[in-house]
Amino acid sequence: MTVMTEKDIIITRVFDAPRELVWKAWTDPTYFARWWGPKVFTTPRISIDFRVGGRYTYCMRGPGLDGVTRDFWNTGVYREIVPMERLVSTDSFADEKGNAVPASYYGLPGDWPMELTVEVTFEESGGKTSMTLRHVGIPGQMIEECEAGWNESFDKLAESLK
Repeated sequence: MTVMTEKDIIITRVFDAPRELVWKAWTDPTYFARWWGPKVFTTPRISIDFRVGGRYTYCMRGPGLDGVTRDFWNTGVYREIVPMERLVSTDSFADEKGNAVPASYYGLPGDWPMELTVEVTFEESGGKTSMTLRHVGIPGQMIEECEAGWNESFDKLAESLK
């Protein structure tokens, strides 16, 4: 299920996997790299300092809006970690050194804030995990593209959990 508002995406997916495994997919760099990014993207570099106040940086490699393959870097800071239940982090576009940059650095249209928020919750029931993502701050003209990217990532996540 996907809900979109003017600047938020809320997606709930149920995975046929225990919560511990879905949690690991978000917190273990090796696992994270297997599924992160839309279907035609890879994640060749990732660093996760998994603690409140710790920073993550990753590189997604894939086609830009112009169709040319390039590296897209993101970074953020973990603001809240409730093991197996909830993750909250900031999310910013970055250069290859991990410095926050505006979205225009990658040629993206719209009035992007320098920092967005990503919230993910995890609930287990009957050996399955319901995961809800809320991505806050996306400009209206990019919300459909971002929602599609998240859903393609979650399709890859579902495959990686098998």
